[in-house]
Amino acid sequence: MSDYISLNKANWDERAPLHAASRDYATQAFIDAADHLSPVVRFDLPLLGNIRGLRGVHLQCHIGTDTLSLARLGAQMSGLDFSPAALVQARSLAQRCNTQIDYVEADVYNATGVLPAAAFDLVYTGIGALCWLPSIDAWARTVSDLLKPGGRLFIREGHPMLWSLNESRADLLSIEQPYFERETPLVWDDDSTYVDTDIPLKATLTHEWNHGLGEIISALLNHGLAITGLVEHQSIPWDALPGQMTCDERGEYHLKQAPWRLPLSYTLQAVKHGA
Repeated sequence: MSDYISLNKANWDERAPLHAASRDYATQAFIDAADHLSPVVRFDLPLLGNIRGLRGVHLQCHIGTDTLSLARLGAQMSGLDFSPAALVQARSLAQRCNTQIDYVEADVYNATGVLPAAAFDLVYTGIGALCWLPSIDAWARTVSDLLKPGGRLFIREGHPMLWSLNESRADLLSIEQPYFERETPLVWDDDSTYVDTDIPLKATLTHEWNHGLGEIISALLNHGLAITGLVEHQSIPWDALPGQMTCDERGEYHLKQAPWRLPLSYTLQAVKHGA
């Protein structure tokens, strides 16, 4: 196993129970109300459209709140994640909500080892996922391998311009990290996670990568997908630049000053050729 997978898996294994217990993920709300959806999927709805009856797979599904939300919209969902601890939480939530979701354990690049190839109408990837993968080309190949001809990719993700900024600067937007994919990872040593918790992580080292928007689009085109939509957004569902952002009623964060300066996230859709 390569270092990046073992390091990142150890980190996410620790995060999973903290996230499931946090108010940020609000797992009890799913149990209390059968129509409750995650804020991420609620944001996606206008572009996602009707997915009822589709066979879908959520790559890097984490603890399954978005996966469950997609199932509640009528899709027959599978979820894939490399963290066994995250899948424990995802399966528990689905069971408590009396929802059938097929959760499988694998890293993204080995998805077709545990999921059928060319079997899915929808591949969904939620926000904050691609930065954990070293090769966007290998990701695009996985997406293509999983989709049926005519099947659709839907992804909302943090914008690579956002990832290239120094998030510790509260006074300005300072580009200090790579915009383009590099072989060498960004190495972080941090005992915190992005939910409200007093418990520090012990597995603090993680490896991440940025991928330019052109690289992502080119990779999908190279693996037989046609781009059908690209929308850049001026919001993102976490406080990505502390001290420079304000939160709206949907839980989306915007720049306090001149938000038109920076795309914070984007929604990309593509369809596999051959229908």
